[in-house]
Amino acid sequence: MHFVVCIKQVPATTQVQIDQKTGTLKREGVESIINPFDEYAIEEGIRLKERVGGKVTVITMGPPQAETALREALSRGCDEAILLTDKSFAGADTWATAYTLSCAIKILSEPADLVICGKQASDGDTAQVGPSLAEMLDIPHVAYVRKIVEIKEGYIKVERMLEDGVDVLEMSLPALITVVKEINTPRLPTLKGILAAKKKQIHVWNKETINADPDKIGLKGSPTQVMKIFYPPPRQGGQIITGSDAKEIAKKLVEKLASHGII
Repeated sequence: MHFVVCIKQVPATTQVQIDQKTGTLKREGVESIINPFDEYAIEEGIRLKERVGGKVTVITMGPPQAETALREALSRGCDEAILLTDKSFAGADTWATAYTLSCAIKILSEPADLVICGKQASDGDTAQVGPSLAEMLDIPHVAYVRKIVEIKEGYIKVERMLEDGVDVLEMSLPALITVVKEINTPRLPTLKGILAAKKKQIHVWNKETINADPDKIGLKGSPTQVMKIFYPPPRQGGQIITGSDAKEIAKKLVEKLASHGII
């Protein structure tokens, strides 16, 4: 079986910078990591390969520096890696990102049986790319998967995590799932894996390679755009109301609220 894992390289949480002119994240030259939720997607892809056989292809869209994220995925056990990089991809929103990924997945030499994504990215927190990608690939999908109960040729059964319980769902393959951290514990790269990953080829694809419509990629192809970025003003300190007893404190509180027109 062919498992395709889509990952994203995100800025380290203490290194987030915003381009005030474009309203997008600055990624060039910024320390970055694999999106934490995508680590669980990588691990699940490798576990499925070990469970039923096949191979794992990892794909990311980003600047050339995103190759380091792919190398790390290879060091953990993924078999092939594809970097989608082109200046035209810059500034993509979730829709344009999903479109670009879908173009790449459609031209894979071996069709994907299961596409695996992390629940959401730490720099956007929208959880939209996975489901959008499934729609563009015209395949069924389930979000918030915490366990793959069964998988075989043309069939998968999963547990979807809910706030008040669990759904058990079945669907045909090919399909897409987004996973939560409860699904597994990601392994660390081994020295052998790191050395092997350094020797593996990273396939680099641009917009021409994936036959992408130039009007549907990057900032130009994004139906949503960030119009303004700003930091919220710091909160003003509160006021402590004191009194000889609870009755007096309550009276003062009511008077204070009334003076501000709150009650």
